[in-house]
Amino acid sequence: MIYAGVDAGSRAIKIVLIDAENKQVIAKGLADQGVEQDKLTSQLFENVLTDNSINREDVSAIVATGYGRTAVSIADTTITEITCHAAGVCRLVPEAKTIIDIGGQDSKLLRLDGNGKVRDFAMNDRCAAGTGRFLEVVARRLCVELDSLGNLAAKSRNPAAISSMCVVFAETEITGLLADGKAMEDIVAGVQAAIANRIVSMAGRNIDLPVIFTGGVAMVSGMEKALNTALGKSITISPDPQMTGALGAAILASKRFCKEGI
Repeated sequence: MIYAGVDAGSRAIKIVLIDAENKQVIAKGLADQGVEQDKLTSQLFENVLTDNSINREDVSAIVATGYGRTAVSIADTTITEITCHAAGVCRLVPEAKTIIDIGGQDSKLLRLDGNGKVRDFAMNDRCAAGTGRFLEVVARRLCVELDSLGNLAAKSRNPAAISSMCVVFAETEITGLLADGKAMEDIVAGVQAAIANRIVSMAGRNIDLPVIFTGGVAMVSGMEKALNTALGKSITISPDPQMTGALGAAILASKRFCKEGI
């Protein structure tokens, strides 16, 4: 039996299909988010099915999660991203105790119990500081590609101090740093450190190891190092970090709609 998970994020739509019998991911897909979210999701789903020679009637159930989950009409039900990210990460890293998820518009820190269930969490969804949006703003202001930020940060020898906790004010601060002749690599390194420090402020107390880093921002080189430094602990990037929410949604679909689960 096949089950699907849809993570309708603020910047991208992700879909994962799993086979409940062999407990394996059999297909996945990703597309940029847009205004016609439901249409884009349905089209991506059809593309994933076609590309992997899977019939629609073979998919037993679909669970949607993420920022825009309520707009996904193909879903049979919705589950919060907190629960789905925990399920996805624990499927890949069963020993995980803490999850740091940084996406396009929010960041989350999840604490898990010994059974992989969410014990408590902290979430930043009111300000773009500490999210992928901050990195997008910086890339645009510096006129560089988003995926080049990590290489720039790696060249920094004197990271800039970014004091503003609001993206709007931080952008103004970056403009001032550029006017003062601050190197781009030092600005990028400073921004990455500011995002990491925002996560530390969310943590509030000691963080249990292992710490697993997931979400789209986990794919930005330099962020792992920035979090390691800010937390004073070693973190591990989840396998395929952008897809963990969709994977968790598919796993929970199998558990909710299939007796044997996965």
